[in-house]
Amino acid sequence: MDTPQQVSERFVSLITRDTLALILAGGKGTRLGALTSHRVKPAVPFGGHFRIIDFPLSNCVNSGVRRIGILTQYKAHSLIQHVQFGWGFLHAELGEFIELLPAQQRTGAGWYVGTADAVHQNQDIIRLHDPAFLLILGGDHVYKMDYGAMLAAHVSNDADVTVGCLPVPIEQARSFGIMTVDGDMRVNRFEEKPDTCAGIPGDPNQALASMGIYVFGTDYLLQALAEDADDAASSHDFGRDILPRAVTRDRVFAFPFRDLETGGDAYWRDVGDLESYWRANLELIDVTPELNIYDMRWPILTWQPQAPPAKFVFADPDRTGMAVDSMVAGGCIVSGAMVRRSLLSCYVIVEDGSLIEESVLLPHVRVGRNVRIRRAVIETGCTLPDGMTIGYDEASDRARFEVSPGGITLVTPEMLGQYEHYVR
Repeated sequence: MDTPQQVSERFVSLITRDTLALILAGGKGTRLGALTSHRVKPAVPFGGHFRIIDFPLSNCVNSGVRRIGILTQYKAHSLIQHVQFGWGFLHAELGEFIELLPAQQRTGAGWYVGTADAVHQNQDIIRLHDPAFLLILGGDHVYKMDYGAMLAAHVSNDADVTVGCLPVPIEQARSFGIMTVDGDMRVNRFEEKPDTCAGIPGDPNQALASMGIYVFGTDYLLQALAEDADDAASSHDFGRDILPRAVTRDRVFAFPFRDLETGGDAYWRDVGDLESYWRANLELIDVTPELNIYDMRWPILTWQPQAPPAKFVFADPDRTGMAVDSMVAGGCIVSGAMVRRSLLSCYVIVEDGSLIEESVLLPHVRVGRNVRIRRAVIETGCTLPDGMTIGYDEASDRARFEVSPGGITLVTPEMLGQYEHYVR
C-alpha cells in the first residue's frame, strides 16, 4: 500500500501534468533603461551564465510542469534565440513542449494591450492543449519555486484563483498588487499598486504582495477573460482588472511563498530597475547567498556558449591577474588586473593595470589597460578604452552614461559611440 507521502506526490504530479504554464514575456521593461533597448527584459543576461527567463522556465521543468507557452511581443529576437538554443530538450512524444506565442492578432486587429488580453488572444491555443489548470507567470523575476505545492493548494481549497504572495515592507507596497486575507488565506481585497494600504495583522510594517504568479481553472479563466474583453473600461490586466473582480464574487486564495527548508520567507527578486538588477547579481557573490544556484536538486537550466575555462595571468608584484569575492564565467581572461566583488559574464577580457569593483560586466566586454570601474553595469559588447574611469565622478558619468538614483552607472556601446555591435 502506498504511504500518504507517495499518494500526495502522485496527486501533485497528476495536477502538474494537467497544467499549462503561460509566461508573460512581452513587456518593454523600460525601468531597466538601455539594457532593454535591444531586447525584452526576460532576455537580459543574469548571474554570469543565465537569462532572467531561465528562472521561471527552470521552476516549471523542476516542478513537473512541462507544457509551457511563452507570450512575446516587444523586441523578442534574442529571447526567441535563447529558447531555441537552450530549451529544446523537452520530449514532444511525452506531451512536453515550450511554445513561443508572439502577438498574432488572433482575436482582432490589435496587439497585446495588457497581461489579461495577451492570454485572451491565445484562447484557441489554450483550448487546443486542453489543460485543467493555467499557471500564469511573469518572465522577469528571479527566484526558485515549486509550483506543484501551489497547484495542490489550489485544488485543496477548491479555489477559482490562487495568487502567490509574500510580505514586503509597507513602504514598497505601491510597487505591487496588495491583498488582505482572512484566517484561511482567502483574499477579501486586492488592489494594484495602492498609494496607501494596511499592514499584515500583527505586523503593520509589512504588506502582503502578489508575486504575479496565478493559478486558475482553465474554464474559469477563459470565461473571465471573455467578460473582460467585452468591458470597454477595462485595462485588460490581471492585477488591475481580473483579480479585483474575482475577489468580489469568487473563491480567491493567497499562497504564501516559503523557503521549503527553513519555512521562512523565500528568495524572490523583481529585477525591474537598474539598481535591483545590479544588487541581485552581486547577491550571488555572497559567501552563503540567499539564492543557491549551486543546488543540483533544483538546477537553473540555460543555454551557454561552449567557452574555455576562465584564465588569470601574470603574478608580478605590481601586475597580478586576480579576482576576489567575485564570480567569473568561462572564456574570461583577467590579465594583470584586479577584480573585486564583481561578476564577469562569459568572454570578458580585462587588461593590465585595470581595477573592477562592485560591478556587473555582461558578455563580450573588453576592458583596456588602467581602467577603473566601480558600481557599474557594463552592457554586452562594450570596449572600454585605456585609462577610462567609471563610477568615481557622478557628474562626469551622468554626462556620458545612465546613472540610477542610487549611483549605479550603466554603460552601453551606443553611449561609447560603438555602433558596430549586436547585443543578444
